[in-house]
Amino acid sequence: MYIQRHLEKQVLDASRYYPVVMVCGQRQVGKSTMLNHIKEPGRRYVTLDDGNARRLASNDPALFFETYGYPLLIDEFQRVPSILLEIKKLVDQRALDGENNSGMFWLTGSQKFQMMQGVSESLAGRIAIFDMSSLSTAEIEGRPAAQFRPDLDSIRERLKYSRHKNIHTIYSDIFRGGMPKLCATDLDRDRFYMDYINTYIERDIKDLAQVGKLNEFYDFLVFMAARTGQELKYDEIAGAIGISAPTAKSWVTILERSGIIFILRPYYSNITKRLVKTPKVYFMDTGLAAYLCRWPNAETLENGAMDGAFLETYVVTEIVKSYFNAGKPSDLFYYRDVDKKEIDLLIVEGGKMYPIEIKKGKEPLRPDKNFGVLKQFKLQIEPGIILCMSDELIPYNRDSWYCPVSVL
Repeated sequence: MYIQRHLEKQVLDASRYYPVVMVCGQRQVGKSTMLNHIKEPGRRYVTLDDGNARRLASNDPALFFETYGYPLLIDEFQRVPSILLEIKKLVDQRALDGENNSGMFWLTGSQKFQMMQGVSESLAGRIAIFDMSSLSTAEIEGRPAAQFRPDLDSIRERLKYSRHKNIHTIYSDIFRGGMPKLCATDLDRDRFYMDYINTYIERDIKDLAQVGKLNEFYDFLVFMAARTGQELKYDEIAGAIGISAPTAKSWVTILERSGIIFILRPYYSNITKRLVKTPKVYFMDTGLAAYLCRWPNAETLENGAMDGAFLETYVVTEIVKSYFNAGKPSDLFYYRDVDKKEIDLLIVEGGKMYPIEIKKGKEPLRPDKNFGVLKQFKLQIEPGIILCMSDELIPYNRDSWYCPVSVL
């Protein structure tokens, strides 16, 4: 069963204007499934996971494109990144000949294109790039595509299409995660994630970097899952795994580049020196993080020591997914200062700042207690949103509102 993706429209629209459209994201999130589903009948498909196609693309890229032609969908292009130069040649030649070159090539890659050294320049101005993640809750529930916006009117509009959920249902969603194969079939969850991790480590990690000991990398992956929703401290990672801090840093980059984690930067301004500069880290798929942490079921997770961290991870990544699906950069931050005053999320748009808190309770007490610190930034502070288990969007006071997590 195919679950419709919110990114479909963005890709088709971009393909009308750009010669190359690229969809990047972690393995198994449904990149090639979506592109195969929406491609026009004449577009051929080739994957560079196939040894013969990969050899041809590496050794004779001109012959590779003579063989497959275009319009063409190339899966896992990062296995032979050098083909981008040949793509540039073909795209530019078609433009010189006065022919329409839009939509010639669709590419997928399980690494973030922006983070690949040396290749982004070759297609500057000729390529539209989209990040794709595992399914968002809105996609799973068949709701309309909409970027999460923190103003009250937008939230009221989202709530019209949202179905109310209790806390057990939310944690069931968190435990399962959003991998299409798990959401669309009755595949065994543990089996899926075990195979997923083995494939990721044996294929992507060996390709990506000089990771000498794959066992250590697995320990690192588990350690990072157990730190989802927390500050990213390289010395702490290094000490726990027994690797150097520079290695810890390069391994974190691998996870970010593979789309496994999202790094949330702290809001920083030169107005004050009292702000914390350490970023926070979130696993993009909560099901994968729960599997790595060995939580046996949703109920144990809901009542366990990491319940708050997983709820925060779920909320942050659902918002990030809505940005990805709208083809927009995610301008999200968090706030923390030396007095340990923290705000879970800040969305800054123009001269406006929207504070967001994430709470497990139904009517959390004093959820806005830190919002006052934002006055120092001389921006317009909009009403804060407390994403919690509330039954409805209802004011806590004039400056902040309780909002059901199910709005996501």
